[in-house]
Amino acid sequence: MALPLLKYAPTTQNARVNPLRVGSDEDPKTGSLDQAMGYEDVNFVIETAYRQIFFHAFKVDRDPYLQSQLRNGQLSVRDFIRALCLSDTFTRSFYNLNSNYRVARHLVEKLLGRPVYGKSEEIAWAAVIMSRGIKGAVDDIINSQEYLDNFGYDKVPFQRNRVVGSRDLGETPFNITSPRYEAYYRSIKGFPQMVYTGVAKALPERARQRRGGSPEDYLPWVRSMPAMRTRGGGSGNIGMDYMAKVPYRSIGK
Repeated sequence: MALPLLKYAPTTQNARVNPLRVGSDEDPKTGSLDQAMGYEDVNFVIETAYRQIFFHAFKVDRDPYLQSQLRNGQLSVRDFIRALCLSDTFTRSFYNLNSNYRVARHLVEKLLGRPVYGKSEEIAWAAVIMSRGIKGAVDDIINSQEYLDNFGYDKVPFQRNRVVGSRDLGETPFNITSPRYEAYYRSIKGFPQMVYTGVAKALPERARQRRGGSPEDYLPWVRSMPAMRTRGGGSGNIGMDYMAKVPYRSIGK
């Protein structure tokens, strides 16, 4: 018997208030099939969908059959998004390499365009994944009223509320706050790491020439100076009893 979706609530009041949108370069470039007027517009919708779910899709990760169905009107954008979330690429490269909590957080961010409402929502969707699998969780999210109200059937999901009127900068993109692999698999795969395959540039000869002001120019002169020694057994402050000069007050006084 499948578990029902557990109850959860927004963690802040901001989630209940419609955002004040202001014109900014951070406004999302949405892809909507109902506004596509030609072949290039449909290509933009497809590329936006791949970037939203996979962040980047190589040629081997693409599905020409699904793309053809979307172009011919046999699939809606919502069905195309669902197919990407249930594809072998998503299962092999993300679902199998992360915990249910992380998969739940990723699905909410990518499909609903917002961060999860705390740990309680992660637990709720992780329970759905545990009892009904990834297919049940994806179906519940894209069939939810929140998804339909914000994206409908022909709009690619995007990160909502990135621009806030009282802030200079919007929210950090999800691909930065929630990287593709968690720390355990990042350590196994050995990244992040810098791999440089080019040729190191050698310093030009003029950069190796010392000019005036280099400390090395004064080193022989410093070594030739006689050592400075103190007379009369050292400075007069060496034998001073500093502890005797610290004021002391007993507890009884």
